[in-house]
Amino acid sequence: MSVNEVYACARPFKLIALLCVFLALCLDVAALVSPAWVTAEGYALSLWESCSDNGAAWTCASTLTSDWQIATLVLLLSGASVTLLSFLVAVISLCRGTNRKHYRTVAVFLFAAVVLQTCALVLYPIKFIEYKMLQTYHEFNWGYGLGWGATIFMLGGGILLCLRTDMYEDGMY
Repeated sequence: MSVNEVYACARPFKLIALLCVFLALCLDVAALVSPAWVTAEGYALSLWESCSDNGAAWTCASTLTSDWQIATLVLLLSGASVTLLSFLVAVISLCRGTNRKHYRTVAVFLFAAVVLQTCALVLYPIKFIEYKMLQTYHEFNWGYGLGWGATIFMLGGGILLCLRTDMYEDGMY
């Protein structure tokens, strides 16, 4: 087995981790701008506004008046910011060839983002059910699911960055 073959086998873990972080970032942005976090007949709730059907037309109001919705938004924005920082550090270190030095730091950032996102995504349904007791059937919609998808990809990227492939890469540097 030549050196190039070993290098090709060891490297994809970090590239897959980078792809996971990028997908997490994309899903996070989509979840943040999603208009559908909770839907019911005649009611829709996003992170930014609450809309209801009063018979003639839909009326919308800002959700930034409720403390739990602001806390959810801040936690999600913080998680997305940490994920963006992690992605930038990972891309720069991968392009400059100093990737071995920064894998653990990026992984720690990603695990911190996972904690922030998980807190937000657990807080949201608990406080929603406590705050808004809808008399009709309601469901947590695709925007909420995208938040969980982003969290799972962050966790996967962090785990992949923690794998010890540097013992195979030492011969390359």
